[in-house]
Amino acid sequence: MSEYEVEASRAPLLSHLIELRQRLLYSMIAIAIGFAICFYFADIIFNVLLDPYEWAAGDKPELKLIYTAPQEFFFTQLKLALFGALFIAFPVLASQIYMFVAPGLYKNERGAFLPFLIATPVLFLMGASLVYFLIMPLAMQFFLSQEQVGGDGVAAIELVAKVSEYLGLIMTLIFAFGFCFQLPVLMTLLGRAGLVRTDQLRKGRKYAVVIVFAVAAVLTPPDIVSQVGLGLPTLLLYEISILSVALIERKRKEREDAEEAEEDLMGSDPGSL
Repeated sequence: MSEYEVEASRAPLLSHLIELRQRLLYSMIAIAIGFAICFYFADIIFNVLLDPYEWAAGDKPELKLIYTAPQEFFFTQLKLALFGALFIAFPVLASQIYMFVAPGLYKNERGAFLPFLIATPVLFLMGASLVYFLIMPLAMQFFLSQEQVGGDGVAAIELVAKVSEYLGLIMTLIFAFGFCFQLPVLMTLLGRAGLVRTDQLRKGRKYAVVIVFAVAAVLTPPDIVSQVGLGLPTLLLYEISILSVALIERKRKEREDAEEAEEDLMGSDPGSL
């Protein structure tokens, strides 16, 4: 390769790296702004996240959480601010990803890429909502049911949660459900790339059941409510993924048939030569 060719190939690479740096800078600015906003309102956000605990406690007169180290609640607020910043900044992050990869895509590929950017946050919010309104209240009811009323010769056992541990629990569940709800997006992308087929997914149902509940056991607390609550929706999403991949294969087959018919028509028409 000549020196001119080396310089010519180096120029596009340098321009891509400069653009990548710019996109990363915009993304970091968005996260920083979201972090500052969420840190300012961290106490309000934390109280909102306490609602599932309050619903589970029911008629319990006073909900009490503790922190056992001077810096614990401060670091909890920092984690909460970063957690909220990722939510707030996601539209900016997604747009920066799209603007970086869009120039290298064909028009039809850009049109196919956009729905995935829209579906990703929607599915994540669906998973987070399931945690907030159903799974977390049920899980906290289960944990509160372990309490023991004291009496003659019996010790009183009461749940007094630490702020960091409660936030860690609900954040873990939200991220676990949010990421597992991306299954249709992942399978659809693999289907478009031709890496998975409908028949493979259908044959793999029995393995999917085992894998899904194994993952649920790792990602969720050791209670049956959280594990089943994650496992069943994920299996439903697996079935939706099969339908999505089947739709992609049908459209691909129709497009290939149309192209073959056009080629046959051109080959049989001498005037086209």
